[in-house]
Amino acid sequence: MDFKFTEDQEMLRAAFKEFVDAEVAPHAAEWDEEDRCPVELWPKMAELGINGLFAPEQYGGVGLGQVERMIAMEEIARHSAGLAIAMFTHHLAVKAFDFAGTDEQNKKYLIPLCDGSKIGGVAVTEPGGGSDMMGHKTTAELKDGKWILNGRKCFITNSHTADITVVTARTGEDAKGRPQLSAFIVEKGTPGFAPGRKENKLGLRGSTTGDLILDNVELTEDKLLGKIGQGGAIAMNAIGVCGRGSIAAMTTGILRGCLEDSVKFAQERIVYGKPIAKLQAIQFHIAENRIDYEAQKLLAYRAASIYDAGETKNLTNFSIAKHHGTEAACRAAKRTIELMGGYGVINEYAVGRYLRDSLALISAGGTSEIQRIIVAGDTLSQWS
Repeated sequence: MDFKFTEDQEMLRAAFKEFVDAEVAPHAAEWDEEDRCPVELWPKMAELGINGLFAPEQYGGVGLGQVERMIAMEEIARHSAGLAIAMFTHHLAVKAFDFAGTDEQNKKYLIPLCDGSKIGGVAVTEPGGGSDMMGHKTTAELKDGKWILNGRKCFITNSHTADITVVTARTGEDAKGRPQLSAFIVEKGTPGFAPGRKENKLGLRGSTTGDLILDNVELTEDKLLGKIGQGGAIAMNAIGVCGRGSIAAMTTGILRGCLEDSVKFAQERIVYGKPIAKLQAIQFHIAENRIDYEAQKLLAYRAASIYDAGETKNLTNFSIAKHHGTEAACRAAKRTIELMGGYGVINEYAVGRYLRDSLALISAGGTSEIQRIIVAGDTLSQWS
């Protein structure tokens, strides 16, 4: 099986890398230290098509696939996983509209999400549990032709920066008495809708994460995205593809950073009159970094290529790639810190950021335990 990129994909990667080297790499440490999301880059990234890479061309997108989107995520995360997770959350909103938006909704919301004039977000997680969607407390009640939303969302990326947020809420119960979830379009500035506390995170700094408060938010009926009761499907489709796919690509970028930085340091660091790259123990660290990177690259882009080929219902391959990537990136970052010795804990070097970002990515898009449950369930159903 050949997983080489096409000539067009390689050209796209080169364009993304050129942009990242010029606009992201020089500022990544600063954004991390200040925990500031560089929203000023949204129009610039839109010029490259990043904001709407997989969205239909009729709504301002580029009409490409998940492979191309993940190439962008890898290149950005090579230097700033914080900016990458902000963009991947934007992609969650794009995916939600692409999956369930009407033509009218897509013209109004998807076009500005693609052209860089608006930032997108998706708000699912609640204080009662991130993976327990059936434990939703946020409600939406239809009264006199208006939806009234009340509740609180937490750990929401782009909480303070998104202009258009897709919010899930309970709209009743299904035939089995389980919460019926629906999705709604909420614009920044809507009365009763406001960001709450902003989290001070261990990693993924350079993106905004915090609470969203909904206090008697009134929405017209056309703000319902998809059908009543379709909210869970909309959210899980976006998270399963763009969420876990993005994290798989982001950890590929972090692993590449660990590999490139470990090689560079080992070749330049002189101990006892020779580069430490000559030491077998150091070579073992570099070899393991290479192995983890190559394995993750294959898992991530294999999952994306299978999806692009039309196998869009079973998303287990994204869970496999997400699980391996986060765990491998943590191992590689720790390994690279050990290789660098005292320099590894100095913030002048990026490796400490790699470790913090990798740790933060474990819980994003579903913890490692959730991914194991998904993989186990799929395996038992197919291999029994």
